[in-house]
Amino acid sequence: MKRSSTVARGGVVRGGAVRRVVLAAVSVALVAGCTAQAAGTGSGTAGPSGSASAQPSASESASASPSASESESESASPDASPTDDGKAPSSSPTFPTPEPSGSASDGAPASPVLMKDGDENEQVRELQARLRQLKHFDRAPTGFYGSMTARSVKSFQKKQGLTGTGSVDETTWQRLLGASRKPTADELKPSTTNALDTPAPACMTGRVLCISKESRTLAWMIDGKVVSSMDVRFGSENTPTREGTFSVGWKAREWTSTIYHTPMPYAMFFSGGQAVHYSSDFAARGYAGASHGCVNVRDRAKLAVLFDQVKVGDKVVVHW
Repeated sequence: MKRSSTVARGGVVRGGAVRRVVLAAVSVALVAGCTAQAAGTGSGTAGPSGSASAQPSASESASASPSASESESESASPDASPTDDGKAPSSSPTFPTPEPSGSASDGAPASPVLMKDGDENEQVRELQARLRQLKHFDRAPTGFYGSMTARSVKSFQKKQGLTGTGSVDETTWQRLLGASRKPTADELKPSTTNALDTPAPACMTGRVLCISKESRTLAWMIDGKVVSSMDVRFGSENTPTREGTFSVGWKAREWTSTIYHTPMPYAMFFSGGQAVHYSSDFAARGYAGASHGCVNVRDRAKLAVLFDQVKVGDKVVVHW
C-alpha cells in the first residue's frame, strides 16, 4: 500500500509536469498565431507547426504589411509614397519623396511636386538654364528656387496652357524638357550674371572691347567671337560714361585717380580719363553705386587676364 501510494503520488507528479508542458506548447502556438495575424490583414494563421518562424502563404504575402519582400520592394522603388486618403501612391522618376500638388478629389493621383520655392540644388540650376533658353528667366542660374524662379515657371506654365502654380510638377518638367535642350556648362554657370546683349555692328570685326549699357556687360571679342565676358557698371547721370567707338590709348596695371584719389587697378583708358578698370566698390556694393564715368569691373581675376590680352590700339565700343 505504501509503495502504490508513492507510485500514485509519483504518477500525479509526472501527470502535472506533462500538463504544464502541454499548456506551454498551447501558449506558444497562440502567441505564434497572434504574431502572424498582426503581420497580415487579420485573416492569416500560424503554420502547421504552430511556430513563430512559419512562413505565410503566397496570398498572405501579397496582403501582409510590411514584410521582408515589401521592404526590398520599397528600397528598389523609393518613389512610392502613400497618400493620406489611402489611394495608390504617385511616383516620380526624378525625386524619391515628391510632394503632391493640386487636388486628387476627382480620383486621379496628384501630380508630384519636383521643385518649389526654397529648394536649392543642381536640378534647380538646370531648370533656370532651360527657362533662360526660352526667355522666361533673364538671370544667370543660381541653383536657388526663389520668387523670380517661381514667376518664370508660372509664365512658362501659362504659355503651355497649364495651371500657373509657380511650382514644377512632373507635367511642367516634361513640357520644359521637350521645349528646351540640355544646357551647356556655360549656360549652367555663365561667366556673367547678366545675359550678353546683341553686339553692336562695330563689334563684329577686329579686336574689340564690346561694352553694352543695356545688358551691363563687357564682351572681349575677336573677329565677331566672344572670348570672355564680365559684368560692368557705368557712371551716374552727373558723370555718364561716354558712348561711341574708341580705342585703348594707354594701360596701367596699377593706377590711382588723380581727381578722386581712388585705386584703378588694370586700367585701360579709352576716352580721356575714362577707362575700363577694376572697382572694389562695385565688387562690394554691386549696382547700388556708380562710377565717375569709368567702366567698372567687379571680377578682378578675370579682368587681370583680359588686361594681358588687350593691346594699345584695340577697339572699344560703348553702346546701348
